[in-house]
Amino acid sequence: MLDLLLDNEPTVRLSVFLGVFALIAIWEAASPRRERGYSRWLRWTSNLGIVAVNTVVIRLLFPIAAVGMAVATADSGWGLLNIIDLPVWLEILIAVVLLDMVIYLQHVMVHAVPVLWRLHRMHHADLDYDVTTGARFHPIEIILSMAIKLATVSVLGASPAAVIIFEVLLNATAMFNHGNLRLPLAIDQAIRVLIVTPDMHRVHHSVIPAETNSNFGFNLSIWDRLFGTYCAQPSMGHDDMTLGIEDFRTAADMRLDKMLMQPFVGTAGSYAINREKKDVPGSD
Repeated sequence: MLDLLLDNEPTVRLSVFLGVFALIAIWEAASPRRERGYSRWLRWTSNLGIVAVNTVVIRLLFPIAAVGMAVATADSGWGLLNIIDLPVWLEILIAVVLLDMVIYLQHVMVHAVPVLWRLHRMHHADLDYDVTTGARFHPIEIILSMAIKLATVSVLGASPAAVIIFEVLLNATAMFNHGNLRLPLAIDQAIRVLIVTPDMHRVHHSVIPAETNSNFGFNLSIWDRLFGTYCAQPSMGHDDMTLGIEDFRTAADMRLDKMLMQPFVGTAGSYAINREKKDVPGSD
């Protein structure tokens, strides 16, 4: 079974991506949380275009992806989990949880370092919020993320099965929690005990820097609570909150060519976590 999964890993991931994408898109159309401010044609063309660019870049630069690294570490006996004798289910659970923690910490890092925030802010510059926002990342950030992922898999010695499960979960939950979905409050509160919900992560896309620098989780919600970055609701409410960042607020900024140039335009602004108060515009 595992060999079949490994042999068909790209097909499995693509099938899950397309299936979850279609489900979330239909759900958004049937029960949207917020009214759209811009046409899907404008945003989706660019947001899905960047997915295509990133896919080509990763395939060219990383012939061995995270699953390939997991196979290599398993064959060579590298990594922590390869030198500890654990039941298979427990090894997979530990690997998935630790990989998710690394993604959380990486997300905090790209908000904390101004030069990395320049890369990451393209994700935040989307002026609407839907399933395509979850895949809107600059190619340079994707390269950095893949390098971190490969290093993490190598150090952990995560098994191929664990990496496939993690990758599928991360992609699916990223589309879910970026969805423009209306969930009953009771259901949202129950789910977010463990999993990041759309209302929880939407706070992270607020134009207000203090809210942008909260709710960093993509999959498990425990990290924000554990590390003190959790914010339950946006101060202006979900219907009235402004999405995006202070810069790049025109329809033209959502064009694919403009998105690719955003890291090289203007200053880092007031969103990097470690900026001192005196460096933030409008502060005393």
